[in-house]
Amino acid sequence: MKLENFLPFGLSPDGVVLLLAAVAAFISVYVLWNVLLVRDPVGPRMKALKSRQVELKADLLAPKRRHERKVRGFGMMLNTVKSLNLSRFQKSKSVGQRLATAGWRSKDAVVVFIFFKVAMPVLFGAATAFVLFALGVYKMPDIAKLVLVVVFAGIGYYLPDVMVKNQATKRQHAIRKAMPDGLDLMVICAEAGLSIDSTLARVSREVAAAAPVLADELGLAAIELGFLPERSKAFHNLSARTNMMETRGMVNTLLQTEKFGTPLAQSLRVLSAEFRDQRMLRAEEKAARLPAILTVPMIVFILPCLFIVLIGPAILRTIDAMRGLGY
Repeated sequence: MKLENFLPFGLSPDGVVLLLAAVAAFISVYVLWNVLLVRDPVGPRMKALKSRQVELKADLLAPKRRHERKVRGFGMMLNTVKSLNLSRFQKSKSVGQRLATAGWRSKDAVVVFIFFKVAMPVLFGAATAFVLFALGVYKMPDIAKLVLVVVFAGIGYYLPDVMVKNQATKRQHAIRKAMPDGLDLMVICAEAGLSIDSTLARVSREVAAAAPVLADELGLAAIELGFLPERSKAFHNLSARTNMMETRGMVNTLLQTEKFGTPLAQSLRVLSAEFRDQRMLRAEEKAARLPAILTVPMIVFILPCLFIVLIGPAILRTIDAMRGLGY
C-alpha cells in the first residue's frame, strides 16, 4: 500500500515535507519576533485606568443614566446573546469575577465571553463535520466521525473557560511575584506620611514598568477609593478581582488601618517579609522538584542516544564478526 493513499488533498510526500518546513519556519519567525519585540505595558494600562476613572465619574454624576449605556461594536454578539435568552448570564457575578481575575473587567467582556461560549462549539463541530463528511479526508466509519464531531464541539465549549483560567493564573502569578517589592514601596510611602490613596497611586506609578499587572490593580484601587462612596468597597473589589491570599492579607491590613488607625508601615513590613519568605519557599520547592521532572525527558531523549553511542560500535563489530564466520 502506497503512502500517497494516506495523505490528504492528494499531497505527495515531498509536498508534505515542504509544508511542514514552511510551518516550522513560520513558527520559528513568530516565536523569535515575540521574544525580540519590546512591549510597552504602561500605555494600555493608563488607557484602561483612565477609562475606568471616566466611567466611575459618569456613574457618580448621573446615577439615573447608568443603565442607558449602549454597547457599541458588539451589536451582533449582543443580539445573539439576547436571541438565545442568555442575557441572565450577563448579571452573573461568577462570570464577571472570573473575567475580572483574568484582567477583562468591562461589561462588554461578559457579552464576548458568552458569545464565544456558544459560538465555539458550533464552529468547531461544523468545521470537523465539513472536513470529515464533506471533504472525506479520512476514511472511517460514520459513527467514528460523529464521535469526533462531538469531541471537537466539546473542546470548543471548554476552550473559552481554559483561556480565561490560564490568563487568570498568569496574572495571579505576576502579582504574587511582585507583591513583596510593592509592599516595600508602600512601607516607604507610609513612613513618608502619605495617605493610603496617595500610597497606592504612587506605588502604581513606580512599579508600572517592572510589574504592570500589580500596577494596574493598585492604580484601579486608588481610583475607586476616590470615587466610590464607601472606601471599604474599593478594597473588597481589589480582593475580589485578584482572588489571591496575598491581596486578601493586604486588604485586611488596609481595612484594619482605616477602621482602627493601626500603624500601617509596621503591618505592611511584616506582610512583605512573609510574602518574600513564601516566594523563596516556592522557588526552593520548584528546585527540589526539578530532578523528578527531568527524569522522564532523560529516559526518553538522553538514554537512547547514550545506548546507541556505547553499544552501537559493539553491535557493529559483532555483526561483522558473524558475517566473517559465514552467518
